[in-house]
Amino acid sequence: MRDGSLMPVLSIIACEMLEDELVYVLSKDQNTARLVLVENRQCFRFVRKLKSENCQARLFPLDRIPFILKQMNSPARVKIPNFLLKFPFFGKMHDSIQGKNRETITIVVNILRLGLHVDCDLLKSEIYRNMKEMADFSDGILLFYGNCGRSLRSLEADFKDFDCLLYFLKDEKGDIVDDCISVALGGNDAYAEVMQSGNGTGMFYLTPMWASSWKEMKKGSVGTSDIDENFLKNPLYKRVVKISNEISRGEEFDKNVSNFARAFDMSIIEMKGSMKIAKNSYLNARNNICKRHQTQERS
Repeated sequence: MRDGSLMPVLSIIACEMLEDELVYVLSKDQNTARLVLVENRQCFRFVRKLKSENCQARLFPLDRIPFILKQMNSPARVKIPNFLLKFPFFGKMHDSIQGKNRETITIVVNILRLGLHVDCDLLKSEIYRNMKEMADFSDGILLFYGNCGRSLRSLEADFKDFDCLLYFLKDEKGDIVDDCISVALGGNDAYAEVMQSGNGTGMFYLTPMWASSWKEMKKGSVGTSDIDENFLKNPLYKRVVKISNEISRGEEFDKNVSNFARAFDMSIIEMKGSMKIAKNSYLNARNNICKRHQTQERS
């Protein structure tokens, strides 16, 4: 059970493949969110991207974060004597302090490594292990993952006894998105429309993160359909869909997609991605936790 006097905490367990979407939503929420990152080998590129969007974060090992939160997340206690509150200046100052305390939330981000989805059991166990570690200091946990082969289907039921809310990346219908490409395209329906537009032609989808990571994924995906050369060199696969996003880096992205297309003899189709799944899911989790925290403080 978390100490109710602390600022509300939303923890995010994220796939490294979705770091662009996460950078985007966090960089738009700088005024009201404090950001803490779990220090691991996956977080350093993420930190560089945050800095490029003028978003600052503090890094700590996961086992140190409960102590750090107690130090940094206690609300400001500026005591203004009651007799001064009748004066407009001090009354406004008091209201401002109280409003700032209510709006502030701490976001704790834990980036997990690429390729876990290749083994659904491994993916589920890694996410569940990190959820259990983070639940004690979190008011809620947002899983920044797609459904990845239905591997996350039972997590909500497994997690029901924890005193911590669980949130997912969901589309407008309330369905958990299928995978990171569904997130990038704006939902399961948008993903299905793009697939159907191929009229039976095989298509591979590259976001900026996929484009920069496909060689790494190829090394770790033997026996899967992610980056399997025999699979992708099948004549049925003819197109690569290049999905840009709002923080993609032009020249690097262009080069990575071109290299992939040449390697597998594919033509390139360009498509604009969307941040709405990431943005709406983040705001839903964030706002619900803040409202719940305010209700608990009043009761």
